[in-house]
Formats: sequence, C-alpha cells, structure tokens
Amino acid sequence: MLLHQQFIKVAKANRNKLAFIDRSTGRRLTYGRSLIAALILSRKLRRYRDTYIGVMVPTSAGCALTILAALFAGKVPVMINYSTGAETNARFAQQRCGFRRIITSRALLEKIGCQKVDGMVFLEEILEKVGTIDKLAAAARAAMPAPLLQKSIFGGVEDDSAVILFTSGSEKMPKGVELSHRNIASNVTTAAERFQLGSEDVMMSVLPLFHVFGQSINLWLPLVLGMTNVTYGNPLEFKNVARIIKEEQPTMLVGTPFFLAGYLKQSGIGDFSSLRLVVAGADKVPDWLRSAFQEQQGIQLLEGYGATETSPVISVNLPEENRPGSVGRPLPGVQVRIVGVDTGDEMPVGSEGKILVKGDLVMKGYFDDLEETSLHIKDGWYETGDMGLIDEDGYLWHKGRLKRFVKIGGEMVSLVLVESVLESLLPDGVECCVVEIPDARKGANLAVAVSASVDQKKLISDLAKKLPPVAVPRRFVELDELPKMGSGKIDFRSTTVMVQEQLAENAS
Repeated sequence: MLLHQQFIKVAKANRNKLAFIDRSTGRRLTYGRSLIAALILSRKLRRYRDTYIGVMVPTSAGCALTILAALFAGKVPVMINYSTGAETNARFAQQRCGFRRIITSRALLEKIGCQKVDGMVFLEEILEKVGTIDKLAAAARAAMPAPLLQKSIFGGVEDDSAVILFTSGSEKMPKGVELSHRNIASNVTTAAERFQLGSEDVMMSVLPLFHVFGQSINLWLPLVLGMTNVTYGNPLEFKNVARIIKEEQPTMLVGTPFFLAGYLKQSGIGDFSSLRLVVAGADKVPDWLRSAFQEQQGIQLLEGYGATETSPVISVNLPEENRPGSVGRPLPGVQVRIVGVDTGDEMPVGSEGKILVKGDLVMKGYFDDLEETSLHIKDGWYETGDMGLIDEDGYLWHKGRLKRFVKIGGEMVSLVLVESVLESLLPDGVECCVVEIPDARKGANLAVAVSASVDQKKLISDLAKKLPPVAVPRRFVELDELPKMGSGKIDFRSTTVMVQEQLAENAS
C-alpha cells in the first residue's frame, strides 16, 4: 500500500466526512477539502528540485497536508524536531540529507524563538499566494475518479521511502531512519486490526509528527482508516488537551506516560468517558499511573513497545489480553527473538537477553549509513539495543536499554531496574533518572536526578533492603525539571551531564 494513494481512495469515499478538527487553528476540514488542499500544496512543492524536503510544523491539519502534498509531488518528507534546538536540528537535517527547502510556519518560529534558516519556506506565505485558478484546478482534479487521480500524482512502489525520521538522540547523536510505505502501512493496518479500529473511531492527536509514534499512529492510522482526527499542536499544554478530550469526545488517545499523566491530573471524573483505548509507549508506564487511570476514569491503560526503526509498534497489550507490567504480545507478522548478550544464541522462555525483531515493520535502513545499518540489521533481524524476555504465554517484558546497564565492581546493574524500585518508593508524580558516574575504584557508580526534594537517608536505607549493595545509589541531585525529548521521554544524555556538573560543583 502506498500511503498517499490510500489517502486518495479514502478521501474519495468519505468526501463529506470530517478528516481534521484542528484545535490549534479552529479549522475543520472534510476529507474532500483536505484532498483539494493537498493537491494545491503539492503543485507548490513540485517546483523544488530536491528529492527530500524538510517539514517543521506542529501537529495539525497543516502538517498532515504538507506531508501528503510532499508525497503527491514525489518528495520525501524529512521531519525536523522543533521542540529543542530547532535551528540546530534544521541545519543538521539539511546537511545530513542534502536538501535546502524546509516547510515551516512563521508563527512557530516566533513562538519558539527560532531564527529563520536559509531555505525555509513559510506555510503562511504559500497560502497567501494560492489564487482562484489554483483552487479551481485542484477541485477539478479532486473530482476525477480515484484511479485516474491516483495515476495523476507521483506513484512509486511500496519500498520507496515515505518519511525520514531522526532517532531521539537521548543517548547519542541522532540517526536518520528511512521508513518505507510498506513499513508504516504494515504496522498501522495490523495495529488497527488488533485494536478493532474503524472509520467510526476518532483519534486525539497530540504527539509531534517528528516522532515515530506520532507519525504512524496520530497521522497515518486515522488517514488510512478514514477516521476523524482531532489535532492539537502542543502536547505539553495539559489543561488544554484535557479540555479538548472532554469537548471533542475522541475514542482513542496515545501518548508517552509523561504526557498521559499530565492530562489525567488536569481532568475530572468522567472527562475521558469517550475514550475506549488509551495506549502508552516510548517509556515505561509506572504502576501509579496505571492505577490512577483505572481509579479516576475507569480506563484500562494499555502499554506497548516499539522503536523508530520499527515503524514503531512491535508489541502491545490489548483490552482482552492485558498483562500489566509487560509490553504485550508481538503484533501478527512480527517476529521477536531473545538472544544472549555475548553468545547471540536464542534464549529459553523466561530468560533475559537482547531483543531482536523481524518483519515488514523493520526500516529500510539508516539514511546514507550502510555501516550503521549493517550493524543493526542482520539477515533481516533488527537488533533493538533493548533487553527483555518472553514469558510462557508469549508476552514480552521490556527490561531496559542494553546501554543502560552498568558494570560496577564486576556486576552488571540495570539502571532501569534501580529506577523502577525508586519509583515505588517516591511520592506519586516525582520523576527520577539514574545515571552513571565514573569511579576510579569501581569503574562506575550511580547517582540519581530527582524532580523534587527527597529524604535521601531514608531512600538509601529503603533501597538497600530491595537491591544488592552495588546497585544502591548514594548521591542524589535535585533538578527543577528533568530534561525531556520532544516525545516527553527523559533525555538521558542531558540529565547525565547536568548531574555530573552539579556533583562537580558541590565537590569544589
């Protein structure tokens, strides 16, 4: 399935149905009007010579239509993270992928205080130049039978790139991930079948589309199913998002635990009554959040697992097949293997090892980086860099990043495990992040960043009852707020630097 061709089929069949309720701009667009708008915009984008084109627009109808228009015009959209370091990220993407033009919004640059980068084109200016002839020509094309219209735009094959996304960079420099139409289509259609989603569902979309969770589930899933998509551009405005959910009555919400916790805290009993599916991903769901959703809203919070390189959903819990604490069973057609860290041999059921994944969801590769691609994909198996196990019933249990295991005094210590124990001891809503600190004698030591003042002596004492001595952190650093990625996931690199700087300052 070519994603943009499928959109045309859906739009033609649902011409008068609402495609977008854009709560950032107040615009409501039917599928028919969305198709016309994408056709108009595609003519404007066709003039640019580069195959790749940057997109730096908040989650909105405008962002969705820009991505569609790029594909209509034979361009590959390169999604740019504007949440932190927008100017740097824009230049990095241009240099990495060899393009000049970036479609963005003047309002966005003003809001985030970003300087204009050479090659940026503003959506506001493009729309100002749209004339009557443009509108009539696009309307005439949109009236064509679907097969003819599909032939009139750029075609291609399923293994063509549909988008380039950059890895989060929470641990090291971002890499460009090439996802094909086959990758995304296989993932969203399988997820839709497992969740029994259809055109009558309404998606609440707040995740940024530069994040794979947003790109696949908040953009393409509703578009290929013909759902109505309620969009809002800032997932951090918890009160507004909670209010929009109450007013627009969506049936599905996906997000990171950090975002979902924020929305829950700003909601009243029954405000989320329309939601039949709430799915968390990108980070571990704390037990208190799972319980809070059930107690306050009567909603079963479902946890899933994925990666940018896997389009993203690898496994997910379902309403009738939910094992809290696990990340669910793999989607149909997705193969998961657990192998030994050192041996590479397949591990027995219930034994922990590295998680490998195979299937149509696995990326084409890292953009223009054959070496990194070959290191991560062997014989079709993608090495996720995560640790986990599969239990006797086929549920996958995510145990953390392999790189978040530290050797201390000859023993391997899981930072994720230490965080999990810490979270059970901290007050609800207090965030923590365990980081590695170099130690001349042991090789490494542990320190903790926390988002509020804590009783350190009591915590250390309580941790000592639940963890081996080498795994008990002895130093705590209080930060007003733990640094986050655009997805709401904790930025481990930045947190580590901040903790190390704070400890060095305290020691001087």
